[in-house]
Amino acid sequence: MMSADLATDHVNGNGTEEPMETMETMETMATVTRSEHFQALLDAGLSQKVAEKLDELYVAGLVAHSDLDERALEALKEFNEDGALQVLVQFKESDLSHVQNKSAFLCGVMKTYRQREKQGTKVSPASKGPDEARIRELLDRTGYTLDVTTGQRKYGGPPPDGVYAGPQPTVGTEIFVGKIPRDLFEDELVPLFEKAGPIWDLRLMMDPLSSLNRGYAFVTFCAKDSAQEAVKLCNNFEIRPGKHIGVCISVANNRLFVGSIPKSKTKEQIVEEFSKVTEGLSDVILYHQPDDKKKNRGFCFLEYEDHKTAAQARRRLMSGKVKVWGNLVTVEWADPIEDPDPEVMAKVKVLFVRNLANGVTEEILEKSFSQFGKLERVKKLKDYAFVHFEERDGAVKALEELNGTELEGEPIEIVFAKPPDQKRKERKAQRQAAKSQMKKGRRSPLTSRCEAGPGGAPCWRERRTR
Repeated sequence: MMSADLATDHVNGNGTEEPMETMETMETMATVTRSEHFQALLDAGLSQKVAEKLDELYVAGLVAHSDLDERALEALKEFNEDGALQVLVQFKESDLSHVQNKSAFLCGVMKTYRQREKQGTKVSPASKGPDEARIRELLDRTGYTLDVTTGQRKYGGPPPDGVYAGPQPTVGTEIFVGKIPRDLFEDELVPLFEKAGPIWDLRLMMDPLSSLNRGYAFVTFCAKDSAQEAVKLCNNFEIRPGKHIGVCISVANNRLFVGSIPKSKTKEQIVEEFSKVTEGLSDVILYHQPDDKKKNRGFCFLEYEDHKTAAQARRRLMSGKVKVWGNLVTVEWADPIEDPDPEVMAKVKVLFVRNLANGVTEEILEKSFSQFGKLERVKKLKDYAFVHFEERDGAVKALEELNGTELEGEPIEIVFAKPPDQKRKERKAQRQAAKSQMKKGRRSPLTSRCEAGPGGAPCWRERRTR
């Protein structure tokens, strides 16, 4: 602001003429409000324009300086000025009302922006997001929380104590929901799925640059029965005119196939070694060579507590930085284990018996198992076998009495055989088609990894000789 004397000089024509640009700058500064953290943004290395744009968000109350950590600011500095400004515009236009970690959210926006830029995809302005009034009405009615990140919107997890106070749901309680209209959100999904039973959480996958969903979601229920009921009620449900969603039980894979392990190692040694380099290991499934029980087949399955720990273990083992017994190992996802319908399993009369000694014959198996009930047939394949009972009661008794006992000097493992499902048949057909195209019919250990079920039990399928 000019002094009185300076103003008088200007009126009398005696003052020094101020450049027009300086006058305009002074007028602009008089109307722009900066936060107390603006200088800190400049000191952090952000350009003037980027710092101004981010500071506008501070002043508007959309985000606080304390919400953004050093990692987010460093990542923003890596963009050119135009890119950083576009990222901040997208961040500003995003619905931040339910975002718990705004620093991570901003990093997610930057990551997606780079992916789009790398793919040559045009970064379009954000589309209209959810109706916030309807979302708030839903949350007020149910008492659930909503946490929004760049990749997903998470409703619940855990639910309010008044809804469910038990332990976290296990395998078989999650469903996959596909073909969701992109502009549909929790206010339409929750009322539909809560008809099947109490919801633990609902995770709607999001596209951070469009503010629309990716067309699919995962819903975890508090009980398996509710998940199964949701499939019956909601699969092919017309959620909007002409829009039918697809619903099925989700199979969260928590098992890894690991190859190139020393054949001399035992299960106990494998558990000990992999527990040193990964977390959450719950079991190891190991196959022995049929003609030498002291040696494994050079591969195993690592089973983890959940999909998250399995994914972390996979990344670590594939990084090239971790060696097991001084060597790098081969790591792939094993086929996920799909639990058959409980009603179907309750009728199974076939036992799967593994870890059989070389000297065990079908006659020895028949003699051992027939004492519990009449048998239809026994089929031995290498070091495992299928025992078919005429009545389920006989199979149940044999399982209870013989599992873990020794047969010809080796402890045997027994479980109910899983009936084959259509998906497994399709996968098997695909593998056979791929193998037929190979010049040599050499079998790889990778082929065997798809045949494992719980405890190493394959599905109920036998190789019949002609």
